Amino acid sequence: MTKSSETNFTPPALRRRLPRPSELAPLMQFKAPALGTAARLRRANTIGDLRAIARRRTPKAPFDYTDGAAEAEITLARARQAFLDLEFRPGILRNVKDVDLGAEILGKRASLPFGIAPTGFTRMMQSEGEYAGSRAAAAAGIPYTLSTMGTASIEDVAAAAPDGRNWFQLYLWTDRDRSLALVDRAAKAGVDTLMVTVDTPVGGARLRDVRNGMTIPPALTLKTVLDASYRPAWWFNFLTHEPLSFANLSRYSGTVTELINSMFDPTLSFEDLDWLRATWQGKLVVKGIQTIDDAKRVVDHGADGIVLSNHGGRQLDRAPVPLHLLPEVAAALKGRTAILLDTGIMSGGDIVAALALGADFTLIGRAYLYGLMAGGRAGVDRAIGILGTEAALTMRLLGVNKVADLNPDHVRLLEH
Repeated sequence: MTKSSETNFTPPALRRRLPRPSELAPLMQFKAPALGTAARLRRANTIGDLRAIARRRTPKAPFDYTDGAAEAEITLARARQAFLDLEFRPGILRNVKDVDLGAEILGKRASLPFGIAPTGFTRMMQSEGEYAGSRAAAAAGIPYTLSTMGTASIEDVAAAAPDGRNWFQLYLWTDRDRSLALVDRAAKAGVDTLMVTVDTPVGGARLRDVRNGMTIPPALTLKTVLDASYRPAWWFNFLTHEPLSFANLSRYSGTVTELINSMFDPTLSFEDLDWLRATWQGKLVVKGIQTIDDAKRVVDHGADGIVLSNHGGRQLDRAPVPLHLLPEVAAALKGRTAILLDTGIMSGGDIVAALALGADFTLIGRAYLYGLMAGGRAGVDRAIGILGTEAALTMRLLGVNKVADLNPDHVRLLEH
């Protein structure tokens, strides 16, 4: 073809013309704006989207209590960065039409490879609190862990989600009789797994809370009233439901500071773990493991499982990153104990990466709380659904059909 013929020829598709009415009709699909909780949650495609909604709908003090961490928040930032600084290695030409996200954990099967971690003061974030979390977990077929510092009692959570797999998180008090009373109540309520947290000899320096003047329950000061004017639904729910309290500690009287100081025991030792192992007949998981040596020792002292965790970055700033610790712990203990991991998980891809590097299971804290604050029970359902969908997509793109087939060849941790 000559140069002149190329210049003079105009393909029909490039000839300008007025559109026909029949061509415009399919394009003109105006819809009334969708409003309400359901519509708002449908527009959330990631946990980050739920966080943005939660921030708009929740007063600053409870939002920051959830969102923040200790001191300069370096630990939390590093934990999240660790998931960003990894490389997936997909396999090709695999049949991934069907993907099974189920996982065996502590003798039972979960429909998804993650459960809900223990979180304190949960009804402060949104009035449905622990009830929304436990019911959503039961509906999804995953474990729910109630915190000692929860705002719903062991018995009420068991009654609200009778078909759920309800775990209980314990702080060993300086007063062992109080600890024993909680352990007995958990057993009577049908709890099959006790998760003892060991990374809190004292409370961490959570500076957002200090700057916000956060109290439990939230106080009606001029600052909080002004903040509430932008979030009337939260305050309406807060003021028209039962007042917040530490529901598992109903016999306690005193300030929050006094409570925490009496609960976090700086004298805790491995002998106390032996006592708890002899006392509790169900599965025993130790949460807050941050070194390989401690992981080995708690297993030697009878732990059925460990949680590699730095308390979501809320205790020691610049603490070890659980994901970095995972490969060595898995190499040393895989098969001897169940290995769980939390801190920094914000996507289904994060969950898949942890499983590939040796975790048997993962726990989500903030990710579920963002959903709770964004839309109560429906928001928690949405958070679980987002993570499950993302995990399934990641596995398909990796060429993997089931969780048990994930292995370290699927992930490479970049230099850190």
